[in-house]
Amino acid sequence: MALNYVWIAFFVIAFIVALIKLLFFGDTEIFSNLINGLFDSAKTGAELSLGLVGIMTFWLGIMKVGEKAGMISVFAKGVYPFFSKLFPGIPKGHPANGSIIMNFSANMLGLDNAATPVGLKAMKELQELNKEKETATNSQIMFLVLNTAGITLIPTSVIALRMSAGAANPADIFIPALIGTFISFVSGMLAVAAFQRINLFKLPILVFLCIFIGLMCILYFGLKDMPPDQMQKVTGLIGGLLIFSIIILFITYGAIKKINVYDAFIDGAKEGFSTAVMIIPFLIAILVAISAFRTTGCMDYIVNGIGSLVAAMGLDTQFVPALPVGLMKTLSGGGARGLMVDVMQTYGVDSFQGRLASIIQGSSETTFYVLAVYFGSVGIKNTRHALVCGLIADFVGLIAAIVLAYLFFG
Repeated sequence: MALNYVWIAFFVIAFIVALIKLLFFGDTEIFSNLINGLFDSAKTGAELSLGLVGIMTFWLGIMKVGEKAGMISVFAKGVYPFFSKLFPGIPKGHPANGSIIMNFSANMLGLDNAATPVGLKAMKELQELNKEKETATNSQIMFLVLNTAGITLIPTSVIALRMSAGAANPADIFIPALIGTFISFVSGMLAVAAFQRINLFKLPILVFLCIFIGLMCILYFGLKDMPPDQMQKVTGLIGGLLIFSIIILFITYGAIKKINVYDAFIDGAKEGFSTAVMIIPFLIAILVAISAFRTTGCMDYIVNGIGSLVAAMGLDTQFVPALPVGLMKTLSGGGARGLMVDVMQTYGVDSFQGRLASIIQGSSETTFYVLAVYFGSVGIKNTRHALVCGLIADFVGLIAAIVLAYLFFG
């Protein structure tokens, strides 16, 4: 229901603002721009969904091989002590456990093309446990929120954009972005746990957090002295090696178990095509609403209002120009990326604003996009507290990014 109200509000507010601009400010092009934006966004939504067909067909085929061979169950057993505490509704040994851990692993490495199809596979497996098919379960909500606040170890795309923009040290935002994404992840986990009354003070969860903090330290000390181009090569090698190793592991394990690997792959591949097509209406719905809100300038009004409020409180306002990146990132990853580039061009790639925009881009996720795609793939309409928890994680992550920017570059 929350997403329903937000979706309606985007259109109604956009219409009122556009009408005011026409009647009181003589902006005769506002409605034509609005319609053009809607059509462009609808086209983009269809293209994005269809663009997922190939990669989803391949990955869901590989996942089916792993599932039939029993490899997913092996993954599930390894992570069950941790995930059983966060996902008490998932039975022990269920394949969703393995899919969830693979999705998180791909997200950590910034491998979006690999994370999305595996994540959609996990959502479909969770839907099998759902007794009310149009209402999200607690496990589905926890999974989605942890995706929207997902940890990204290395923001390779942000570093690449900073390098192309001529930054003196494109990777200087690496550590604050890493800390920011971890804070966002933990805040999302805490928010869902509060709604679902999950006790997080349990040994497996505490061990996981300690291990992850330790891995962040190892990663930092191992990469901090590398030139940016070498860092990108190393992280690309790690990601590629991990993903291809999983592919080979699944195929060879399936062969050892004497299953028909090829037929298993085809069965899973068929699911990939149907899932990608099912996403189209949900993705278009959210993108056109975002377009209307953005085209009428509503996003600018929100940012300027925040800037005025901050100034009235006597606080520093140099972070305000980068706020649109954080607000847009919740709605659209591509839009936020464009705004980040605009901030770097306007204020300078090595300016405080440019670095803050990069940290925000590298430490937050597209909540509305993930919600629309993941829930849309299984026909969930009642999202319950998923949107609220996702926005809490986004808000905490945005505040953390601002604080970190002041600590590192202020």
